[in-house]
Amino acid sequence: MTVKSDLEKARIAAQSALANYADFGNKTEDPMAKQMFKQMEQDMQRHIDMLNNRLSYLNQKNDLNQAQSAQQYQQQQQAKAQIKNNILKD
Repeated sequence: MTVKSDLEKARIAAQSALANYADFGNKTEDPMAKQMFKQMEQDMQRHIDMLNNRLSYLNQKNDLNQAQSAQQYQQQQQAKAQIKNNILKD
């Protein structure tokens, strides 16, 4: 299990909880319970935002790592070609 998949699972669970709190708040007649569920819904939205931010960071970092890997591969191939050319010249 990777950190990314754990974050995605946590986001799904948080989104489900947020929907439940919103539903519970809408269904109750009790003003105190309604306020409590509204606060819990807002808290869960902050959790989702944090998870989304972390996932975005990981995706950007992964894109950068892939770009760097591609660049390193290209440099290695160029170096090999240059070595081969030098050997053929001799």
